[in-house]
Amino acid sequence: MKLVLFDVDGTLITSRGAGRRAMRLAFERTFGTAGGIDHYDLRGRTDTRIVHDVMAAAGWDAARIKERLDDFFEAYLRGLVAEIGDGRGVVTLPGVAALVEALIACEDVVVGLVTGNIEEGARIKLLPTGLWPHFRVGAYGSDHMDRRYLPPLAARRAHALLGHDFPPRDVVVIGDTPHDVDCARACGAVAVAVATGQYPREALLADAPDHFFEDLSDTDAVLRAVRGRDPGR
Repeated sequence: MKLVLFDVDGTLITSRGAGRRAMRLAFERTFGTAGGIDHYDLRGRTDTRIVHDVMAAAGWDAARIKERLDDFFEAYLRGLVAEIGDGRGVVTLPGVAALVEALIACEDVVVGLVTGNIEEGARIKLLPTGLWPHFRVGAYGSDHMDRRYLPPLAARRAHALLGHDFPPRDVVVIGDTPHDVDCARACGAVAVAVATGQYPREALLADAPDHFFEDLSDTDAVLRAVRGRDPGR
């Protein structure tokens, strides 16, 4: 049995900057400054890492950041709901809907999430697409600041839910950044890179993922790669 874990932003969907705008407002309301959020590279970072990095650069120490973290995320989620609105700004990326439907139809596949978004943030972003209910397990930026800890956590949660062990060779991480490839490599999982985010093909291939796709529109090819039947490159 395979555990297939998707990143969210740049892999499943784009929300056209809604997250950054919501974060900017939450920084201003919680810390009195947006710091350098407009220029911070969000790609592949966990939400908790983003808050610590941005506020540390603005002169805040770790203890003071931690004290305000809950307030920050409350403000962020309120802002994110307002930014997402009726969901028309959330776009499902090429091939995603068909691939997720195909995966959930496989008896030997469990579909989940590994994302830097906090859990509620991921839910808000994915609800308009109809995809959210398909993800049976997940690990999120609200679970740990370091993305490398997230795939093993998702595997443990899948085991708790299903009573089935998922060794690293049976865990697949699909993402659009080198951080996704890195977190898969760190635990021995299979890394699938897809160039639907902001990283170019060359940057993703430089990290030698197990499989690479320009996008996820070739459902059969991705299925073969995920299930270990195709080199996918």
